[in-house]
Amino acid sequence: MANEIGGVKDALRTQQYIATDEIATVMFLAERLGKPVLAEGPAGVGKTELAKAWAKISGRPLIRLQCYEGLDESKALYEWEYAKQMLYTQLLRDKLSQLLSDAETLSAAADRLANEEDVFFSERFLLARPLLKALTSDEPVVLLIDEIDRADAEFEAFLLEILSDFQVSVPELGTISAKHQPVVLLTSNNTRELSEALKRRCLYLFIDYPNQETEMNIVQMRVPQLKAKLAAQVVEVVQSLRSMDLKKNPSVSETIDWARALVMLNADSLDKQTLENTLTVLLKHESDVQKAKRLLTGGKPHPLDRGGNDPRQRGNQRRWGEWNN
Repeated sequence: MANEIGGVKDALRTQQYIATDEIATVMFLAERLGKPVLAEGPAGVGKTELAKAWAKISGRPLIRLQCYEGLDESKALYEWEYAKQMLYTQLLRDKLSQLLSDAETLSAAADRLANEEDVFFSERFLLARPLLKALTSDEPVVLLIDEIDRADAEFEAFLLEILSDFQVSVPELGTISAKHQPVVLLTSNNTRELSEALKRRCLYLFIDYPNQETEMNIVQMRVPQLKAKLAAQVVEVVQSLRSMDLKKNPSVSETIDWARALVMLNADSLDKQTLENTLTVLLKHESDVQKAKRLLTGGKPHPLDRGGNDPRQRGNQRRWGEWNN
C-alpha cells in the first residue's frame, strides 16, 4: 500500500504537482473505490491543478464544468438544438405533408405526428454539455466540477444522481448511464456550506496552504530559473504575509507568479524597492498592499490594523529590515 501511495506521489510530481501523503491516498482510493472526490480549501492552493495533473498521469481527457450562480441543467447537462430542429422541420415539410395527407381528422393528424416526435427528440438534436459529455464519452475521462460552492443549492441537489449512480435522467430519452465511470473531482473554496448529501457521496480532501518547505519545493520546481537564495526569500515573504490579517492571503499560484515576475525583472535579491513595486502580484487589495508596505518599512501600523502588535509581525519587520541593509 505504501509503495502504491508513493507511486501516486511520484506520478503527480512528473506533472509538477507536489502532493502530500493525504492527497495521494485520497486520489488512490478514489480510483480503487470509484468515488468522487470533494476537495475544499482556500482559493489557489492547487485543487484545480490536481484534477489537471490526474488527467495527464492517467491519460484521460479532462472535462471541466465551471460553476457559477444561476447554473442550470441546460448549461451543465444538455439542451435541445431548437434551431436545428426547426431547420429539419422546414426541410422535411414535403415529407410531413405526405404523412398527413390522408389523415381524416385533426386528432388523427396529431397522433401521426406524435408517432414521429422521437425523430426530433433524438440524440442527433441533443447538445451535450460537460456532465453529459463525461457520461457518454467513448473513453474514460476525468470530470472536474470546479467551484461547486458557487452554484445554487438546487443545482447541487441535481448532481446527486450523477455522483451516486453515474447516470442522469433525460425526460425525452430516459435514463442515460455512463459508458465508462469517470473520475470526478469537485472543488470548493468554502464560500458556502455544502449539503451533507453531497459530502456523503464523496471522499473528502482538504488542501491548505503549504508549509514553507513544501512551498519552496513548488517554487523551485515551477520556476527553476529563480536563484535559490531569492526563492527562499520569496517563500519567506509569502509565508509571513499569510500570518497577517489580510483580506485575501496570497495563494500558491500567486507565489509562482511572483517568482516568475522576479525572473523577468532579473532581480538578484528582494530589496525594498523591488518588494514595493511587485507586491501587487501577490496582493489584490490596496489595504493589504499598504499594510504589507508598512510592515516592510518598519513603520507604525495603522490604528485600524488588527494584529499590529503581533510578535510574528514584529519578526517580519526585523527580517525584512535585514534584507534591506
